Amino acid sequence: MNRGLSVILGLVSCTLLASCADEKAPDDKPNIIYIMSDDHTTQAIGVYGSRLATLDPTPNIDRIAQEGMTFDNLFCTNAICTPSRACIMTGQYSQTNGVLDLGGRLPLERQYLAHELNALGYETAVIGKWHLKDAPEAFDYYNVLYNQGEYFDPVLYEKGSDAMTTMEIFGRDSLMRGSRYTGHSSDVITDLTLDWLKNKRDKSKPFFLKHHFKAPHDMFEFNPKYADYLEDTFIPEPESMWDNQHNGSVATRGYNDTLLDTIGSSIGKRNVIRNMGMHMGIDPNLPEGEYKRAAYQEYLKRYLRCVKGVDDNIKRIYIYLEEEGILDNTIIIYSGDQGFMLGEHDYIDKRWMYEPSMRMPFIVRYPEKIKAGSRTEALANNTDFAPTMIALAGGEVPDYMQGKDLSPVLFNEGAEPADWRTATYYRYWMHMAHKHNNPAHFGIRTKDYKLIFFYAVDYVERPAHDASNIEKHPASMSNFKTPVAWELYDLKKDPKELNNVYGQPAYADITRQLKEQLLNLRAEINEGDDHYPHIQEIIKRHYYDDIIAQE
Repeated sequence: MNRGLSVILGLVSCTLLASCADEKAPDDKPNIIYIMSDDHTTQAIGVYGSRLATLDPTPNIDRIAQEGMTFDNLFCTNAICTPSRACIMTGQYSQTNGVLDLGGRLPLERQYLAHELNALGYETAVIGKWHLKDAPEAFDYYNVLYNQGEYFDPVLYEKGSDAMTTMEIFGRDSLMRGSRYTGHSSDVITDLTLDWLKNKRDKSKPFFLKHHFKAPHDMFEFNPKYADYLEDTFIPEPESMWDNQHNGSVATRGYNDTLLDTIGSSIGKRNVIRNMGMHMGIDPNLPEGEYKRAAYQEYLKRYLRCVKGVDDNIKRIYIYLEEEGILDNTIIIYSGDQGFMLGEHDYIDKRWMYEPSMRMPFIVRYPEKIKAGSRTEALANNTDFAPTMIALAGGEVPDYMQGKDLSPVLFNEGAEPADWRTATYYRYWMHMAHKHNNPAHFGIRTKDYKLIFFYAVDYVERPAHDASNIEKHPASMSNFKTPVAWELYDLKKDPKELNNVYGQPAYADITRQLKEQLLNLRAEINEGDDHYPHIQEIIKRHYYDDIIAQE
Protein backbone atom coordinates (compact mmCIF):
# COMPACT_ATOMS: atom_id res chain seq x y z
CA MET A 1 0.00 0.00 0.00
CA ASN A 2 2.83 2.36 0.90
CA ARG A 3 4.60 1.56 -2.40
CA GLY A 4 1.36 2.20 -4.31
CA LEU A 5 0.82 5.46 -2.49
CA SER A 6 4.37 6.50 -3.32
CA VAL A 7 3.77 5.82 -7.01
CA ILE A 8 0.54 7.82 -6.95
CA LEU A 9 2.19 10.70 -5.13
CA GLY A 10 5.07 10.56 -7.57
CA LEU A 11 2.68 10.74 -10.52
CA VAL A 12 0.81 13.62 -8.92
CA SER A 13 4.11 15.40 -8.29
CA CYS A 14 5.18 14.92 -11.90
CA THR A 15 1.83 16.22 -13.10
CA LEU A 16 2.07 19.30 -10.88
CA LEU A 17 5.65 19.93 -11.97
CA ALA A 18 4.65 19.55 -15.60
CA SER A 19 1.78 21.96 -15.02
CA CYS A 20 4.14 24.47 -13.45
CA ALA A 21 6.56 24.03 -16.31
CA ASP A 22 3.75 24.63 -18.80
CA GLU A 23 2.79 27.83 -17.01
CA LYS A 24 6.32 29.12 -17.37
CA ALA A 25 6.83 27.95 -20.94
CA PRO A 26 7.17 30.79 -23.47
CA ASP A 27 4.51 29.27 -25.70
CA ASP A 28 1.93 29.57 -22.91
CA LYS A 29 1.50 33.18 -23.99
CA PRO A 30 1.53 34.22 -27.63
CA ASN A 31 4.43 36.18 -29.01
CA ILE A 32 3.41 39.47 -30.62
CA ILE A 33 5.05 41.11 -33.62
CA TYR A 34 3.71 44.55 -34.49
CA ILE A 35 4.96 45.49 -37.98
CA MET A 36 4.49 49.11 -39.00
CA SER A 37 5.49 50.84 -42.22
CA ASP A 38 5.76 54.60 -42.53
CA ASP A 39 3.03 56.15 -44.71
CA HIS A 40 1.79 52.81 -46.08
CA THR A 41 -1.79 53.48 -47.05
CA THR A 42 -4.66 51.07 -47.66
CA GLN A 43 -4.79 51.98 -51.36
CA ALA A 44 -1.39 50.29 -51.77
CA ILE A 45 -2.35 47.00 -50.07
CA GLY A 46 -3.99 44.36 -52.22
CA VAL A 47 -6.52 43.10 -49.68
CA TYR A 48 -8.14 46.54 -49.46
CA GLY A 49 -9.26 46.29 -53.09
CA SER A 50 -8.32 49.77 -54.31
CA ARG A 51 -7.56 50.78 -57.88
CA LEU A 52 -4.00 49.51 -57.28
CA ALA A 53 -5.03 46.01 -56.15
CA THR A 54 -4.77 44.64 -59.70
CA LEU A 55 -1.01 45.32 -59.52
CA ASP A 56 -0.76 42.77 -56.65
CA PRO A 57 1.53 45.10 -54.66
CA THR A 58 1.58 43.18 -51.35
CA PRO A 59 1.25 39.37 -51.59
CA ASN A 60 2.90 38.77 -48.21
CA ILE A 61 0.87 41.38 -46.35
CA ASP A 62 -2.18 39.93 -48.06
CA ARG A 63 -1.21 36.55 -46.63
CA ILE A 64 -1.53 37.98 -43.12
CA ALA A 65 -5.05 39.06 -44.09
CA GLN A 66 -5.91 35.73 -45.70
CA GLU A 67 -4.93 34.00 -42.46
CA GLY A 68 -6.37 36.65 -40.14
CA MET A 69 -8.72 39.63 -39.93
CA THR A 70 -8.75 42.90 -41.90
CA PHE A 71 -10.17 46.08 -40.38
CA ASP A 72 -12.01 48.16 -42.99
CA ASN A 73 -12.97 51.09 -40.75
CA LEU A 74 -9.84 51.78 -38.75
CA PHE A 75 -8.60 55.38 -38.67
CA CYS A 76 -5.79 57.41 -37.21
CA THR A 77 -6.56 60.26 -34.85
CA ASN A 78 -3.89 62.56 -36.33
CA ALA A 79 -2.36 61.73 -39.72
CA ILE A 80 1.24 62.65 -39.02
CA CYS A 81 4.08 60.36 -37.92
CA THR A 82 5.11 61.37 -34.40
CA PRO A 83 1.63 61.98 -32.93
CA SER A 84 0.30 58.77 -34.44
CA ARG A 85 3.15 56.75 -32.93
CA ALA A 86 2.53 58.40 -29.57
CA CYS A 87 -1.15 57.41 -29.71
CA ILE A 88 -0.11 53.83 -30.49
CA MET A 89 2.38 53.71 -27.60
CA THR A 90 0.12 55.35 -25.00
CA GLY A 91 -3.43 54.36 -25.96
CA GLN A 92 -4.29 58.04 -25.55
CA TYR A 93 -5.38 60.91 -27.78
CA SER A 94 -2.88 63.65 -28.51
CA GLN A 95 -4.06 66.27 -26.02
CA THR A 96 -3.77 63.69 -23.25
CA ASN A 97 -0.40 62.16 -24.22
CA GLY A 98 1.03 65.60 -25.00
CA VAL A 99 2.42 64.82 -28.48
CA LEU A 100 0.62 67.21 -30.83
CA ASP A 101 3.04 67.54 -33.72
CA LEU A 102 6.38 66.41 -35.15
CA GLY A 103 8.25 68.19 -32.37
CA GLY A 104 6.62 66.06 -29.66
CA ARG A 105 8.56 63.59 -27.57
CA LEU A 106 7.62 60.54 -25.52
CA PRO A 107 9.73 60.23 -22.35
CA LEU A 108 10.45 56.96 -20.58
CA GLU A 109 7.62 57.28 -18.09
CA ARG A 110 5.00 57.59 -20.87
CA GLN A 111 6.19 54.67 -22.98
CA TYR A 112 3.20 52.84 -21.58
CA LEU A 113 2.84 49.91 -23.96
CA ALA A 114 6.35 48.65 -23.21
CA HIS A 115 5.87 49.10 -19.46
CA GLU A 116 2.61 47.13 -19.49
CA LEU A 117 4.01 44.24 -21.54
CA ASN A 118 7.18 44.09 -19.46
CA ALA A 119 4.95 43.68 -16.41
CA LEU A 120 3.19 40.77 -18.11
CA GLY A 121 6.46 38.90 -18.47
CA TYR A 122 7.22 39.75 -22.08
CA GLU A 123 10.64 40.52 -23.43
CA THR A 124 10.14 43.75 -25.35
CA ALA A 125 12.04 45.15 -28.33
CA VAL A 126 11.69 47.89 -30.95
CA ILE A 127 13.78 47.92 -34.13
CA GLY A 128 13.68 50.47 -36.95
CA LYS A 129 11.95 53.85 -37.00
CA TRP A 130 10.99 55.15 -33.56
CA HIS A 131 10.58 58.92 -34.21
CA LEU A 132 9.55 59.92 -30.70
CA LYS A 133 12.72 61.87 -29.80
CA ASP A 134 13.52 60.31 -26.39
CA ALA A 135 15.15 56.88 -26.65
CA PRO A 136 12.77 53.93 -26.14
CA GLU A 137 14.35 53.00 -22.82
CA ALA A 138 11.23 51.23 -21.56
CA PHE A 139 11.99 48.39 -23.98
CA ASP A 140 14.35 45.59 -22.97
CA TYR A 141 16.10 46.01 -26.33
CA TYR A 142 16.11 48.62 -29.04
CA ASN A 143 18.03 49.44 -32.19
CA VAL A 144 16.46 52.47 -33.81
CA LEU A 145 16.98 55.15 -36.43
CA TYR A 146 17.65 58.78 -35.60
CA ASN A 147 14.46 60.69 -36.38
CA GLN A 148 13.47 59.82 -39.97
CA GLY A 149 16.67 57.93 -40.60
CA GLU A 150 18.35 57.36 -43.95
CA TYR A 151 17.11 55.11 -46.71
CA PHE A 152 20.59 53.85 -47.57
CA ASP A 153 23.39 52.81 -45.20
CA PRO A 154 21.39 53.98 -42.17
CA VAL A 155 22.73 54.73 -38.71
CA LEU A 156 20.88 53.05 -35.85
CA TYR A 157 21.68 53.26 -32.15
CA GLU A 158 21.44 50.13 -30.01
CA LYS A 159 20.59 49.84 -26.35
CA GLY A 160 23.73 49.22 -24.32
CA SER A 161 26.13 49.77 -27.21
CA ASP A 162 29.05 52.21 -26.97
CA ALA A 163 29.57 52.31 -30.75
CA MET A 164 30.05 55.75 -32.28
CA THR A 165 29.83 56.88 -35.88
CA THR A 166 29.83 60.07 -37.92
CA MET A 167 26.51 61.49 -39.08
CA GLU A 168 25.58 64.67 -40.89
CA ILE A 169 23.49 66.80 -38.53
CA PHE A 170 22.22 70.17 -39.75
CA GLY A 171 24.79 70.16 -42.54
CA ARG A 172 27.76 69.27 -40.32
CA ASP A 173 29.48 65.97 -39.59
CA SER A 174 28.95 65.03 -35.97
CA LEU A 175 30.13 62.08 -33.91
CA MET A 176 27.00 60.28 -32.73
CA ARG A 177 26.19 57.19 -30.75
CA GLY A 178 25.33 54.32 -33.11
CA SER A 179 26.52 52.10 -35.93
CA ARG A 180 26.24 52.53 -39.67
CA TYR A 181 24.86 49.52 -41.54
CA THR A 182 25.34 48.82 -45.24
CA GLY A 183 22.31 48.43 -47.47
CA HIS A 184 18.75 49.62 -47.94
CA SER A 185 16.93 50.45 -44.71
CA SER A 186 14.12 47.92 -45.27
CA ASP A 187 16.67 45.12 -45.58
CA VAL A 188 18.86 46.42 -42.75
CA ILE A 189 15.95 46.75 -40.29
CA THR A 190 14.81 43.22 -41.14
CA ASP A 191 18.38 41.89 -40.77
CA LEU A 192 18.50 43.41 -37.29
CA THR A 193 15.09 42.01 -36.36
CA LEU A 194 16.08 38.51 -37.49
CA ASP A 195 19.36 38.77 -35.60
CA TRP A 196 17.50 39.71 -32.42
CA LEU A 197 14.97 36.91 -32.88
CA LYS A 198 17.65 34.31 -33.57
CA ASN A 199 20.50 35.36 -31.30
CA LYS A 200 19.65 38.03 -28.74
CA ARG A 201 16.25 37.41 -27.20
CA ASP A 202 15.60 35.33 -24.12
CA LYS A 203 13.85 32.28 -25.58
CA SER A 204 12.43 31.32 -22.19
CA LYS A 205 10.07 34.32 -22.43
CA PRO A 206 7.34 35.33 -24.85
CA PHE A 207 8.38 38.35 -26.89
CA PHE A 208 6.78 41.58 -27.98
CA LEU A 209 8.57 43.07 -30.99
CA LYS A 210 7.86 46.35 -32.76
CA HIS A 211 9.39 46.06 -36.25
CA HIS A 212 9.22 49.48 -37.91
CA PHE A 213 10.14 50.15 -41.52
CA LYS A 214 11.14 53.62 -42.70
CA ALA A 215 9.66 52.90 -46.14
CA PRO A 216 7.64 54.03 -47.98
CA HIS A 217 8.12 57.51 -46.49
CA ASP A 218 9.11 60.23 -48.93
CA MET A 219 11.30 60.69 -50.85
CA PHE A 220 10.61 57.07 -51.85
CA GLU A 221 14.21 55.93 -52.28
CA PHE A 222 13.75 52.33 -53.33
CA ASN A 223 16.27 49.48 -53.43
CA PRO A 224 17.90 49.53 -56.92
CA LYS A 225 17.00 45.88 -57.41
CA TYR A 226 13.38 47.04 -57.88
CA ALA A 227 14.23 49.61 -60.57
CA ASP A 228 12.44 47.61 -63.28
CA TYR A 229 9.40 46.79 -61.15
CA LEU A 230 6.32 48.37 -62.80
CA GLU A 231 8.58 50.27 -65.21
CA ASP A 232 6.38 49.54 -68.23
CA THR A 233 3.09 49.54 -66.30
CA PHE A 234 0.53 52.33 -66.44
CA ILE A 235 -0.49 52.99 -62.84
CA PRO A 236 -4.26 53.57 -62.48
CA GLU A 237 -5.09 57.16 -61.60
CA PRO A 238 -7.74 58.44 -59.18
CA GLU A 239 -10.53 60.34 -60.92
CA SER A 240 -10.42 63.12 -58.35
CA MET A 241 -6.84 63.93 -59.33
CA TRP A 242 -8.28 65.38 -62.54
CA ASP A 243 -11.74 66.46 -61.37
CA ASN A 244 -12.11 67.22 -57.67
CA GLN A 245 -15.75 68.17 -58.23
CA HIS A 246 -17.25 69.69 -55.06
CA ASN A 247 -14.72 68.48 -52.52
CA GLY A 248 -13.47 71.08 -50.07
CA SER A 249 -14.57 74.53 -48.93
CA VAL A 250 -13.19 78.03 -48.59
CA ALA A 251 -10.94 76.56 -45.90
CA THR A 252 -9.16 74.43 -48.49
CA ARG A 253 -9.55 76.66 -51.55
CA GLY A 254 -9.74 80.20 -50.25
CA TYR A 255 -12.40 82.75 -51.11
CA ASN A 256 -13.04 82.64 -54.86
CA ASP A 257 -10.38 79.89 -55.04
CA THR A 258 -7.60 82.37 -54.27
CA LEU A 259 -5.65 79.86 -52.15
CA LEU A 260 -5.75 76.89 -54.53
CA ASP A 261 -2.11 77.53 -55.41
CA THR A 262 -1.11 77.50 -51.72
CA ILE A 263 -3.17 75.02 -49.68
CA GLY A 264 -2.51 71.30 -49.98
CA SER A 265 0.61 70.13 -51.84
CA SER A 266 -0.35 68.75 -55.24
CA ILE A 267 0.57 66.23 -57.91
CA GLY A 268 0.63 68.75 -60.76
CA LYS A 269 1.36 72.46 -60.96
CA ARG A 270 -1.65 73.65 -58.94
CA ASN A 271 0.39 74.25 -55.80
CA VAL A 272 3.26 76.57 -56.68
CA ILE A 273 5.00 76.05 -53.31
CA ARG A 274 5.22 72.24 -53.25
CA ASN A 275 4.12 69.67 -55.78
CA MET A 276 5.17 66.14 -56.70
CA GLY A 277 6.49 67.16 -60.10
CA MET A 278 9.14 69.23 -58.29
CA HIS A 279 10.17 66.20 -56.23
CA MET A 280 10.18 63.81 -59.19
CA GLY A 281 12.24 66.10 -61.43
CA ILE A 282 9.54 66.51 -64.07
CA ASP A 283 10.24 69.08 -66.79
CA PRO A 284 8.42 72.25 -65.61
CA ASN A 285 7.97 73.34 -69.23
CA LEU A 286 5.54 70.52 -69.92
CA PRO A 287 1.86 71.49 -70.19
CA GLU A 288 -0.06 70.94 -66.96
CA GLY A 289 -1.78 67.71 -68.07
CA GLU A 290 1.44 66.05 -69.21
CA TYR A 291 3.31 67.35 -66.16
CA LYS A 292 0.70 65.99 -63.74
CA ARG A 293 0.51 62.57 -65.40
CA ALA A 294 4.30 62.21 -65.55
CA ALA A 295 4.62 63.27 -61.89
CA TYR A 296 1.93 60.83 -60.76
CA GLN A 297 3.35 57.87 -62.69
CA GLU A 298 6.86 58.43 -61.37
CA TYR A 299 5.60 59.06 -57.82
CA LEU A 300 3.53 55.89 -57.69
CA LYS A 301 6.25 53.72 -59.19
CA ARG A 302 8.81 54.90 -56.65
CA TYR A 303 6.30 54.54 -53.83
CA LEU A 304 5.27 51.02 -54.88
CA ARG A 305 8.90 49.95 -55.27
CA CYS A 306 9.42 50.92 -51.63
CA VAL A 307 6.29 48.94 -50.76
CA LYS A 308 7.68 45.97 -52.67
CA GLY A 309 10.80 46.07 -50.48
CA VAL A 310 8.65 46.12 -47.34
CA ASP A 311 6.53 43.21 -48.54
CA ASP A 312 9.51 41.06 -49.52
CA ASN A 313 11.08 41.60 -46.10
CA ILE A 314 7.87 40.58 -44.36
CA LYS A 315 8.23 37.28 -46.21
CA ARG A 316 11.65 36.86 -44.57
CA ILE A 317 10.04 37.25 -41.12
CA TYR A 318 7.35 34.74 -42.05
CA ILE A 319 10.01 32.23 -43.14
CA TYR A 320 11.88 32.58 -39.83
CA LEU A 321 8.73 32.07 -37.76
CA GLU A 322 7.83 28.98 -39.78
CA GLU A 323 11.30 27.49 -39.56
CA GLU A 324 11.44 28.17 -35.81
CA GLY A 325 8.05 26.49 -35.35
CA ILE A 326 6.50 29.51 -33.65
CA LEU A 327 4.41 31.00 -36.47
CA ASP A 328 1.01 29.99 -35.13
CA ASN A 329 1.85 31.04 -31.58
CA THR A 330 2.93 34.47 -32.78
CA ILE A 331 0.33 37.18 -33.25
CA ILE A 332 1.28 39.19 -36.34
CA ILE A 333 -0.15 42.70 -36.65
CA TYR A 334 0.45 44.86 -39.71
CA SER A 335 -0.26 48.58 -39.91
CA GLY A 336 0.96 51.91 -41.22
CA ASP A 337 1.35 54.96 -39.00
CA GLN A 338 -1.45 56.65 -40.93
CA GLY A 339 -2.82 56.72 -44.45
CA PHE A 340 -1.39 58.64 -47.39
CA MET A 341 -2.69 60.61 -50.35
CA LEU A 342 -1.74 58.95 -53.64
CA GLY A 343 -3.09 61.67 -55.88
CA GLU A 344 -6.66 61.66 -54.59
CA HIS A 345 -8.11 65.20 -54.78
CA ASP A 346 -4.76 66.18 -56.38
CA TYR A 347 -3.05 65.87 -52.98
CA ILE A 348 0.19 64.29 -51.82
CA ASP A 349 1.36 63.49 -48.27
CA LYS A 350 -1.06 62.88 -45.36
CA ARG A 351 -2.42 65.29 -42.67
CA TRP A 352 -5.94 65.56 -44.13
CA MET A 353 -9.05 64.09 -42.53
CA TYR A 354 -10.05 62.84 -45.96
CA GLU A 355 -10.32 59.06 -46.29
CA PRO A 356 -7.02 58.14 -48.00
CA SER A 357 -5.08 59.99 -45.30
CA MET A 358 -7.21 59.17 -42.26
CA ARG A 359 -7.80 55.47 -42.94
CA MET A 360 -5.11 53.10 -41.65
CA PRO A 361 -4.38 49.52 -42.60
CA PHE A 362 -4.78 47.16 -39.65
CA ILE A 363 -4.52 43.40 -40.15
CA VAL A 364 -4.17 40.78 -37.41
CA ARG A 365 -3.23 37.10 -37.69
CA TYR A 366 -3.72 34.69 -34.77
CA PRO A 367 -5.03 31.32 -36.01
CA GLU A 368 -5.90 30.05 -32.55
CA LYS A 369 -8.56 32.72 -32.04
CA ILE A 370 -9.09 34.73 -35.25
CA LYS A 371 -10.99 33.33 -38.20
CA ALA A 372 -8.89 33.23 -41.37
CA GLY A 373 -9.98 35.66 -44.08
CA SER A 374 -12.39 37.54 -41.83
CA ARG A 375 -13.14 41.26 -42.05
CA THR A 376 -14.80 43.79 -39.82
CA GLU A 377 -16.47 47.16 -40.28
CA ALA A 378 -16.18 48.01 -36.58
CA LEU A 379 -15.09 51.62 -36.09
CA ALA A 380 -11.61 51.66 -34.56
CA ASN A 381 -8.63 54.00 -34.29
CA ASN A 382 -4.96 53.94 -33.36
CA THR A 383 -5.57 54.64 -29.65
CA ASP A 384 -7.00 51.09 -29.64
CA PHE A 385 -3.70 49.43 -30.57
CA ALA A 386 -2.09 49.46 -27.11
CA PRO A 387 -5.20 48.25 -25.24
CA THR A 388 -5.63 45.47 -27.80
CA MET A 389 -2.04 44.25 -27.57
CA ILE A 390 -2.20 44.29 -23.76
CA ALA A 391 -5.41 42.24 -23.86
CA LEU A 392 -3.93 39.79 -26.38
CA ALA A 393 -1.00 39.34 -24.00
CA GLY A 394 -3.41 38.41 -21.21
CA GLY A 395 -3.37 41.72 -19.35
CA GLU A 396 -6.00 44.14 -18.08
CA VAL A 397 -6.30 47.39 -19.99
CA PRO A 398 -5.26 50.22 -17.62
CA ASP A 399 -7.76 52.96 -16.85
CA TYR A 400 -5.41 55.70 -18.06
CA MET A 401 -5.71 54.43 -21.64
CA GLN A 402 -8.52 56.00 -23.68
CA GLY A 403 -8.61 53.49 -26.53
CA LYS A 404 -10.72 50.34 -26.72
CA ASP A 405 -9.66 46.70 -26.65
CA LEU A 406 -10.37 45.25 -30.11
CA SER A 407 -10.11 41.61 -29.03
CA PRO A 408 -13.90 41.12 -28.69
CA VAL A 409 -14.15 42.07 -32.38
CA LEU A 410 -11.15 39.91 -33.33
CA PHE A 411 -12.47 36.84 -31.53
CA ASN A 412 -16.06 37.13 -32.75
CA GLU A 413 -15.48 37.10 -36.53
CA GLY A 414 -15.64 40.89 -36.69
CA ALA A 415 -19.00 41.37 -34.98
CA GLU A 416 -19.23 44.51 -32.84
CA PRO A 417 -20.25 44.39 -29.18
CA ALA A 418 -23.57 46.09 -28.43
CA ASP A 419 -21.88 49.06 -26.75
CA TRP A 420 -19.27 49.66 -29.48
CA ARG A 421 -18.33 53.21 -30.50
CA THR A 422 -20.44 54.86 -33.18
CA ALA A 423 -17.91 57.56 -34.10
CA THR A 424 -14.18 58.24 -34.14
CA TYR A 425 -12.36 61.53 -33.61
CA TYR A 426 -9.65 63.21 -35.68
CA ARG A 427 -7.42 66.25 -35.04
CA TYR A 428 -4.63 67.72 -37.19
CA TRP A 429 -2.80 70.37 -35.17
CA MET A 430 -0.01 71.62 -37.46
CA HIS A 431 -1.57 74.59 -39.22
CA MET A 432 -0.05 75.37 -42.66
CA ALA A 433 3.21 73.55 -41.91
CA HIS A 434 6.14 72.19 -43.94
CA LYS A 435 5.03 73.66 -47.27
CA HIS A 436 2.27 71.06 -47.47
CA ASN A 437 0.14 73.87 -46.03
CA ASN A 438 -2.80 71.98 -44.58
CA PRO A 439 -5.09 74.07 -42.36
CA ALA A 440 -5.58 72.85 -38.78
CA HIS A 441 -8.84 70.97 -38.32
CA PHE A 442 -10.75 68.46 -36.26
CA GLY A 443 -13.83 66.36 -36.84
CA ILE A 444 -15.89 63.26 -36.38
CA ARG A 445 -16.43 60.22 -38.58
CA THR A 446 -19.31 57.81 -38.22
CA LYS A 447 -19.96 54.91 -40.57
CA ASP A 448 -22.24 57.10 -42.66
CA TYR A 449 -20.95 60.67 -42.33
CA LYS A 450 -17.88 62.79 -41.84
CA LEU A 451 -17.99 66.31 -40.36
CA ILE A 452 -14.83 68.45 -40.46
CA PHE A 453 -14.20 71.82 -38.83
CA PHE A 454 -11.29 73.87 -40.21
CA TYR A 455 -10.55 76.34 -37.42
CA ALA A 456 -7.86 78.25 -39.28
CA VAL A 457 -5.06 78.85 -36.72
CA ASP A 458 -2.03 77.15 -35.23
CA TYR A 459 -2.25 76.00 -31.61
CA VAL A 460 0.72 78.25 -30.87
CA GLU A 461 -0.85 81.70 -30.83
CA ARG A 462 0.89 83.99 -33.31
CA PRO A 463 0.25 87.33 -35.03
CA ALA A 464 -1.92 86.33 -37.97
CA HIS A 465 -1.85 87.33 -41.63
CA ASP A 466 -5.41 87.67 -42.87
CA ALA A 467 -6.40 85.19 -45.57
CA SER A 468 -7.62 88.04 -47.76
CA ASN A 469 -3.99 89.08 -48.05
CA ILE A 470 -2.71 86.78 -50.79
CA GLU A 471 0.91 87.40 -49.88
CA LYS A 472 2.53 83.95 -49.54
CA HIS A 473 5.02 82.90 -46.89
CA PRO A 474 6.37 79.62 -48.28
CA ALA A 475 9.16 79.14 -45.74
CA SER A 476 6.75 79.08 -42.79
CA MET A 477 3.02 79.74 -43.02
CA SER A 478 1.92 78.78 -39.50
CA ASN A 479 0.93 82.42 -38.89
CA PHE A 480 -1.15 82.56 -42.07
CA LYS A 481 -4.82 82.72 -41.08
CA THR A 482 -6.96 80.69 -43.45
CA PRO A 483 -10.77 80.89 -43.66
CA VAL A 484 -12.85 79.03 -41.08
CA ALA A 485 -15.22 76.50 -42.61
CA TRP A 486 -17.16 73.27 -42.12
CA GLU A 487 -17.34 70.31 -44.48
CA LEU A 488 -19.81 67.42 -44.42
CA TYR A 489 -19.65 64.25 -46.50
CA ASP A 490 -22.37 61.65 -46.93
CA LEU A 491 -20.10 58.59 -47.08
CA LYS A 492 -22.80 56.14 -48.12
CA LYS A 493 -23.70 58.17 -51.19
CA ASP A 494 -20.27 59.73 -51.70
CA PRO A 495 -17.48 57.42 -50.41
CA LYS A 496 -14.82 59.31 -52.38
CA GLU A 497 -15.78 62.62 -50.73
CA LEU A 498 -16.43 64.58 -53.91
CA ASN A 499 -19.43 66.56 -52.68
CA ASN A 500 -19.32 68.75 -49.59
CA VAL A 501 -22.96 68.94 -48.52
CA TYR A 502 -22.49 71.20 -45.51
CA GLY A 503 -25.18 73.89 -45.49
CA GLN A 504 -27.63 71.99 -47.66
CA PRO A 505 -31.13 72.03 -46.10
CA ALA A 506 -31.55 68.27 -46.55
CA TYR A 507 -28.62 67.73 -44.15
CA ALA A 508 -29.70 70.23 -41.48
CA ASP A 509 -30.76 67.62 -38.91
CA ILE A 510 -27.75 65.35 -39.36
CA THR A 511 -25.44 68.38 -39.16
CA ARG A 512 -26.88 69.40 -35.79
CA GLN A 513 -26.66 65.82 -34.52
CA LEU A 514 -23.05 65.44 -35.61
CA LYS A 515 -22.03 68.77 -34.09
CA GLU A 516 -23.55 67.73 -30.77
CA GLN A 517 -21.89 64.31 -30.99
CA LEU A 518 -18.56 65.91 -31.81
CA LEU A 519 -18.86 68.33 -28.89
CA ASN A 520 -19.60 65.46 -26.50
CA LEU A 521 -16.79 63.31 -27.87
CA ARG A 522 -14.26 66.13 -27.48
CA ALA A 523 -15.26 66.52 -23.83
CA GLU A 524 -15.11 62.76 -23.25
CA ILE A 525 -11.56 62.34 -24.58
CA ASN A 526 -10.03 65.52 -23.13
CA GLU A 527 -9.87 67.47 -26.40
CA GLY A 528 -11.35 70.64 -24.99
CA ASP A 529 -8.44 73.01 -25.77
CA ASP A 530 -8.20 74.26 -22.18
CA HIS A 531 -4.69 75.56 -22.86
CA TYR A 532 -5.62 77.23 -26.15
CA PRO A 533 -8.17 80.00 -25.48
CA HIS A 534 -7.69 81.49 -28.96
CA ILE A 535 -8.95 78.21 -30.44
CA GLN A 536 -11.81 78.05 -27.95
CA GLU A 537 -12.86 81.52 -29.06
CA ILE A 538 -13.00 80.46 -32.71
CA ILE A 539 -15.02 77.38 -31.79
CA LYS A 540 -17.43 79.48 -29.73
CA ARG A 541 -17.89 81.91 -32.61
CA HIS A 542 -18.39 79.36 -35.38
CA TYR A 543 -19.62 76.12 -33.86
CA TYR A 544 -23.34 76.79 -34.02
CA ASP A 545 -23.63 78.63 -37.32
CA ASP A 546 -25.96 75.79 -38.31
CA ILE A 547 -26.73 75.47 -41.96
CA ILE A 548 -24.98 78.69 -42.96
CA ALA A 549 -23.01 77.60 -45.99
CA GLN A 550 -19.34 78.55 -45.92
CA GLU A 551 -19.02 78.70 -49.67
